[in-house]
Amino acid sequence: MVASANARADKKPHTWACALRIQRIGTVGDIPPFYPMNERRVVITGIGCISPLGNDLQSTWEAMKAGRSGIDRITCMDTTAYTTHIAGEVKNFDAAPFFNNAKDCRRADRYVQLAVAAARMALVDSGLDPEKVDKNQIGVMVSSGIGGLGTLEEEHTKLINRGPGRVSPFLIPMMIANIASGIISMEYGFGGPNMAIVTACATANHSIGEAWRIIKFGDADAFLCGGGEASILPCGLGGFGNMKALSTRNDEPQRASRPFDVGRDGFVMGEGAGVLMIEELEHAKKRGAHIYAELIGYGLSADAYHMTSPHPEGEGAARCMTMALKHGKINANEVSYVNAHGTSTGLGDVCETKAIKRTFGDHAKNGLIVSSTKSMTGHLLGATGGVEIAACLMAMKDSIIPPTINLDEPDPECDLDYVPHVAREAKVDVALSNNFGFGGHNASLLIKRFA
Repeated sequence: MVASANARADKKPHTWACALRIQRIGTVGDIPPFYPMNERRVVITGIGCISPLGNDLQSTWEAMKAGRSGIDRITCMDTTAYTTHIAGEVKNFDAAPFFNNAKDCRRADRYVQLAVAAARMALVDSGLDPEKVDKNQIGVMVSSGIGGLGTLEEEHTKLINRGPGRVSPFLIPMMIANIASGIISMEYGFGGPNMAIVTACATANHSIGEAWRIIKFGDADAFLCGGGEASILPCGLGGFGNMKALSTRNDEPQRASRPFDVGRDGFVMGEGAGVLMIEELEHAKKRGAHIYAELIGYGLSADAYHMTSPHPEGEGAARCMTMALKHGKINANEVSYVNAHGTSTGLGDVCETKAIKRTFGDHAKNGLIVSSTKSMTGHLLGATGGVEIAACLMAMKDSIIPPTINLDEPDPECDLDYVPHVAREAKVDVALSNNFGFGGHNASLLIKRFA
């Protein structure tokens, strides 16, 4: 087939490219080789963050460095009938200043309000002026693992109690997981690629990674990308609680999220948003943008194993991390820090530890630093990847690794360097951020100090 294609190459130039593509199909180890991507480099120029630790990046980061917990008793609903009474709530948040139109703000679900706010923070932080760029080259990919659950609950109650005529005509556009991306694009007139990826707790990582891929292939120059979530609600608390996924350490809220600890009993739900501005390097340099780091790799895989449980040997997660390293042309021993998925669940923490060992070999126990910031924020579900890549970027900037708090007695099967209790000074040149979602969805992001 290749020889035939060569003979026809002069008549049909595109056929030669097809022939090269056919030649490249094959398998090396567990991962197929990648086709050459466009050499456009992608950098991170803006960060927006809202979390249970603070309503902006700086307050969130200061709390992480101090090892403070944002977990407390739930105040937004009556938890009397529930087994779990604790969560990581965003407190004292006013969405109105982040919207151009007050009516749009009032109609938005809370997850959208959080996402729009984080997107504006990232845009402002980046210094990008929408009026001085080609708006059709600016994309938005900001999604949610669950979407507008609060809107759905409220309107369903109206349906049951008052009939279909009382259901809001805004129900559907308010609750769907893609509406945050749509509204953000409308706020600034960004007409570039716009979509929403929903992969549970891997949502923000996938959103950032796919935006990276689109820029690499030349279909956009910049993206606002990440995730938002607001599911501390009766359905959310009841659903996760009844599947025995949540911690019930109700008497010690700030000690409840304890990744890798032998006494962990489930994750603690949180809410918030994390959004990045990522740009093609020359686009960023042309306007004199501050560059936090270069986004050099992105891995994704499926466990293909179970609806909610990870693969017991961490095979899918390991393939995901290995793919990110391969994209970034980075050797495993060059990675300084891994911000782990580390949710504080019995199976998840052990499986991720195994996956890190599979990926990094001897380096996993001899030089690699790992921590879980979910010990402080709780699990922000579809938003968590945006907040955690922000933590990696700040760790790189300040040369400080955030700790895994509440790690009093490490599980014998969790035997890596998880930075227990107290932040640690360490230079970070390359960092990896993991997030894995129900359904076996895995996503890893790899960043490198910009040079």
